[in-house]
Amino acid sequence: MPHAIFIETDIDGHALVGAYAAELPGCAVFAPTDDEAAGAMPMRVSRFTAWLRDNGEPTPSFVGDNWYEVERAAATDSRRAAFTLDELPPSDEEFATWLRWLELAREELAAALDDGDPSGAIELLDAIERQDVTFVRDLGGGAPELSTDPIDRLYAARDALTDALEAGGPYHDGVRRMLRLAIADDLRAAEALRPSA
Repeated sequence: MPHAIFIETDIDGHALVGAYAAELPGCAVFAPTDDEAAGAMPMRVSRFTAWLRDNGEPTPSFVGDNWYEVERAAATDSRRAAFTLDELPPSDEEFATWLRWLELAREELAAALDDGDPSGAIELLDAIERQDVTFVRDLGGGAPELSTDPIDRLYAARDALTDALEAGGPYHDGVRRMLRLAIADDLRAAEALRPSA
């Protein structure tokens, strides 16, 4: 059975490619090439669904490892890519589920920050903070009060995004995209902060 992948190119201005599983918002692979990103998707889906199960979340079952690209878009200097599916508002149930997944991803990132050395991932953490602030503004929320400490700024931006998403609800423009990117980027940052085994 085929499963859709979205490919986002040039995420960081240095040719980084993201592959996103359309059926699992936040499940993504980041790699130097599109072939590497797409090729790693079956393993990533397995790890992502195991992570959800470990956190008490129900998980869908996937038949087969046939993941294929259905849409491609490039990130720009000011905006991460959006895909056709991102235009569809999630149902109330999906929205509630994905907000829980975002909270789980944020807890994972917080634990990685506590256990790791954030200096090696400060550029990625800054990018997440900037993206969160942009999303808050897109949702009509007020800009969070940001301190000079990069970790405090990240937490303030994170809390402001969660509040703005909850206030905006599932039918606000771009909510599916915001949740997809926020979950995926938090998990990517958490992995970057962990020491290699």
